[in-house]
Amino acid sequence: MAFTKKEKEEMLSKYEHWLSENQGIFFAEFNKFTMKEMDALRVKVRETGGNIHVAKNTLLEMALKKANMKTTGDVEGTTMLAYIPADAPALAKIFSDASKAETFNLKWGYLDGKLIDASEIKALADLPPLPVMRAMLLGTLNAPASQLVRTINEPARSLAAVVKAYSEKEAAA
Repeated sequence: MAFTKKEKEEMLSKYEHWLSENQGIFFAEFNKFTMKEMDALRVKVRETGGNIHVAKNTLLEMALKKANMKTTGDVEGTTMLAYIPADAPALAKIFSDASKAETFNLKWGYLDGKLIDASEIKALADLPPLPVMRAMLLGTLNAPASQLVRTINEPARSLAAVVKAYSEKEAAA
């Protein structure tokens, strides 16, 4: 499909915007991907707050050069660009799961503007979701405070147990 110069300029500006405004950007190559598979992938990505676009390689290379973003090699083949403003691990998980199929191959990506390769995208996918990470951090931060409270309350609790035992002994006698 041929694009006019104006359409190409619009696509180039979109690519530049996506590269500069999103936390996570991942690139994949897809071969023999059916529309049913593509639609299912789009739905999953949109549920996380991201988006997918089939990129025009020459325009994508131009946008990467304008943004001073390095790549792991030439942009070749059928390139899919996925981007998400926040929660990049969720998008990485979807792409990692999709890469298990023979028709989908992770290329590289950017996380907060830093170049990452396919293995790092898969490692990012293995991280727990953001709410779980927050809960783990909160539990770690609260542990010393709760131990301090228990330590301070222990003498009073021990004294209460001794008084209770003594009163039950008196009542039984």
